[in-house]
Amino acid sequence: MAIESVSLFNPSQINPASTTSKVSSAEAQEKFGDFLKGAIDSVNANQKASDVATEKLIRGENIELHDVMIASQKASITLNATLEIRNKVIEAYQEIMRMPV
Repeated sequence: MAIESVSLFNPSQINPASTTSKVSSAEAQEKFGDFLKGAIDSVNANQKASDVATEKLIRGENIELHDVMIASQKASITLNATLEIRNKVIEAYQEIMRMPV
């Protein structure tokens, strides 16, 4: 069984050459949107994998209990990390809105 990264942010996805070059606002928004969509898709995939493993266990199919628990915890951790990131973004937005103009 391969061990996979649980984090939403994978530093190997960033190309160092692209971080130093000038990027237009539209391109930056598109890249950020793609990154965000990919992260949410990853969380969704982990949730679905956990559901499938749990259903297999309930039906009595050939799956180990520890595999089901690992999938469940992986889904839980990625969801909790996503919620914490969302909360921090909302806090940052609210702090910016409180700044005097």
